[in-house]
Order: sequence, then C-alpha cells, then structure tokens
Amino acid sequence: MNLNHSVESAEIQFKQILEDFFINIYDERSLSSHGIDHHRRVWKYAKELLHFRFDTNDKPSFQFISKLIIACYLHDIGMSVDRGIRHGKHSRNLCKEFLSGNNLPIKEYEDLLETIENHDRKEYTADSEINDLLTILSVADDLDAFGFSGIYRYSEIYLVRGIKPEIIGEMVIENAAKRFEHFEKNFGLNTQLVQKHRTRYDILIRFFTGYNKQVTCYHFDGQKSFEFCGIVEIFIQMINNKKVLNEIFPEQEKYQEDSIIQWFFDGLKTEIS
Repeated sequence: MNLNHSVESAEIQFKQILEDFFINIYDERSLSSHGIDHHRRVWKYAKELLHFRFDTNDKPSFQFISKLIIACYLHDIGMSVDRGIRHGKHSRNLCKEFLSGNNLPIKEYEDLLETIENHDRKEYTADSEINDLLTILSVADDLDAFGFSGIYRYSEIYLVRGIKPEIIGEMVIENAAKRFEHFEKNFGLNTQLVQKHRTRYDILIRFFTGYNKQVTCYHFDGQKSFEFCGIVEIFIQMINNKKVLNEIFPEQEKYQEDSIIQWFFDGLKTEIS
C-alpha cells in the first residue's frame, strides 16, 4: 500500500468520526481559533510533511498514519476544558474516550496519547526528535501558527489567557522564531517546502513588527480601531461578544480606507478558504 493510499484509507476510517466527536465536545465560541478548522488545517499540513519525512523505501505503516490523523484532530480538544498550557493533559483524556468509544485498545495507542499530551511543549527536546509522530504533529501545528491564520490564532489565544495587548507582539515573535527553527531543523533539506512556509512566517513577523511599532501609542478603548492594533482590537471585541471568526468578517466593510485591515482580512479569507 503506497503512502497516498494509506492516507486515503485512514481518512475513510477516521476522519468523519473524529470530526463528529470533536464538534460534539468543543464549543467554537469559547476559542474559535482552535476549533475544528484549525485541526483540519493541521491534518492538511501533516499530510504534506509525511511525504518529506519518509522516502519510498521507508513508508510509514497504516497504524502510524491512523495515529497521526487522530493526533491531528484531537490534540487541542482539551481546550474545551482548559485553555491554558495544561490542555494537552485534557486532550489526552478525551482521546482515550474516543478510543474506547470506537473499540480501539488503549494499550496499543500509548504513544499517541503521549504525543497528544506533549504536543505543545515548545522546548523541542532531543527526546521529541526521535519520535516521528510527535515531530510531525508538532511541526504541523506550528505551521498553522504562521501566515494570516497565525496572526488570528496567536492573538486570540494570548488574549483569552489574559496577556496584555501591549506585550503580545514581542511574545509572538519570540515564540514563532522557535517554531520556525524547529521546522527548519526537521525539514530544512527540502528548500521548496521551507520557502513556502517561510513566506507565511514572514507575514506573521511583518504583522507583529508593525504592531509593536504602533502599540506604544495605541489606546485599546474601542473608540477607533485602525491598522495592526486595530485588528487585535477587533479580536478583543470578538472574544467579549463570544463570536466566531466567520461572524467578524463583515467587520471588514467598516474599514474600507484602512489598507492594513483590508490586507489582513483578504489574506485570512484566502488562506483558510
């Protein structure tokens, strides 16, 4: 069975039941940026990475791919319980619930459970580098932190964790640099792949570099949202009003004269479509 066939078979067996399980548990209004669409994109990136992690003589097993799709779809489901750094533990417990509900023996999926619990530890220790399951999940998750979707995801998760808007930009730039370095370390031999995602990484850095310049004199008072900080202020309003992403897209119409806000919304719509 070739790699593409194995991926298709895993999707046939698991994709729909994973999405149904996730949607039944996760409240999109509590943290829209980490909802089902995020997990779909992580699986998309994981499939891309699979082809670069394994060569034709070293194909992953069907069981490995099955574990990977489960990991991609359930790694952040614990955010439904705890939106903090301990969400991996809750994701692990909910994954065990999924396995039991689908008659999958938990003892055969201990590596999957460990991967889910530890996916968000961004120290990138040596132990993780010999674990293909954790490496692919972690990098795929990191790739969704770049580009326009990354601007959105970083902004919302940091805001709901109570981080002040004034310091978000510096934190994002520092965190994203570690993620990109880890990506290059594991997949840097493929220059085309690296360049594709470097472009998305550069979008993120460009945004928060501009944000850091503006934030020193910006007032987050809801009176006038404009440019880089205005986008984050739109997310603050989204969180306060418990809206999901699609419900704030009409906000773009209010800012026809603001080229930065137009650039962001146009890019985000294109990236997640």
